[in-house]
Amino acid sequence: MNYWMILKISLKALSRNKIRSALTMLGIIIGIAAVIAMVSLGQGAQRQIQEEIASLGDNTVWVRAGSRRSWGVRSASGSMNTLKASDFEAMLNECPAVKAVSPSARSMAQVVFGNQNWNTRIEGYNELYPEMRNWTISQGSFFDDSQVKAAARVAVLGNTVWTELFGGSDPVGQTIRVKNLSFQVMGVFKAKGYNSWGRDQDDVIIVPYTTVQKKFLGGALHVESGLVQAVNARATYAAEEQIRALLRQRHRLGPFQDDDFMVRNLSEIGEAAESTNRMMGLLLAGIAAISLLVGGIGIMNIMLVAVSERTREIGIRMAIGARPNHVRVQFLSESIVLCLVGGVLGLLVGVGISWAIAQLVGWPTIVSLNSVAISMLFSAAIGIFFGYYPAHKAAALDPIEALRYE
Repeated sequence: MNYWMILKISLKALSRNKIRSALTMLGIIIGIAAVIAMVSLGQGAQRQIQEEIASLGDNTVWVRAGSRRSWGVRSASGSMNTLKASDFEAMLNECPAVKAVSPSARSMAQVVFGNQNWNTRIEGYNELYPEMRNWTISQGSFFDDSQVKAAARVAVLGNTVWTELFGGSDPVGQTIRVKNLSFQVMGVFKAKGYNSWGRDQDDVIIVPYTTVQKKFLGGALHVESGLVQAVNARATYAAEEQIRALLRQRHRLGPFQDDDFMVRNLSEIGEAAESTNRMMGLLLAGIAAISLLVGGIGIMNIMLVAVSERTREIGIRMAIGARPNHVRVQFLSESIVLCLVGGVLGLLVGVGISWAIAQLVGWPTIVSLNSVAISMLFSAAIGIFFGYYPAHKAAALDPIEALRYE
């Protein structure tokens, strides 16, 4: 059996009715394009979620002070003064699942350098903050443990603050004023950009948390929140339970008393976002599958029409020696060619749609080789599945009856 000859005959047969072949492929083109576009959107969203979680820190648990309740009225979260830096030291020493901790204190302030000023967040952490947040220093260095203990007036600038105050010039060693207090600039963070809820992560100044407590919060001993890093990703849930049990014990809370703190596992946020993204992906994939199904039915219908139109041709081929298997392969190859050509065109359209979405809407898209390969295999599978019945019907024709067909 000469497969190259079969392919040439298939292309010639399809070219006789170009418009009909194009309309038949349209369903496959739409279906494959939808699959490529939806998968690229889903993978882009998943990549963005992973990067967002990574920007918050690996294996991170966020501990925050609770809300105050008075006569049935609850204040905002973080308003209680029961969370202290010593609580975080206890977490590090007594919770096996905890690898590192950093208490946190924060304020807002007008920052001045020369004739430039900028209103920004002043956030205090300890010397482990860059490692816990996966945040690298692009210029200078970060403060150390001795400066945290001494409540030193040193600062590391976010990229936005550096641009607004220094206009891109070297800030290391320069002095800025924060609430009329002088701070020495030690370094600048590498730009991180906006997070998923639109907050500029670079519009911040990081100083020792003890400095925020003493200089901006009136010497307060409590902290509003803090970061806790688990030993690995699986240990975040164990760390969460250990932290909750430890804080309830340290804060002397009874069995029926509510927590005066909050523990939030950032892995749960990522899992919830990925779960939502997965559900949306399945929904969109279902819509694309319906398009492919409709396209496949269209191919079966056209191939049945082709068998009916070419009955006499089939009879002549059988009369001069063609076997039923040859006829079956001939019509099956025409169906597969229709689907593969439609699949290639659909692939190009899908990639174009993904690119347009990324450029015009700004949504992240990723076209992977796996999605391309699966789409092409799916196209061939549709051609075989929906083309087999018409091909079998053509092969089952009686040559004598086919020759009499007008």
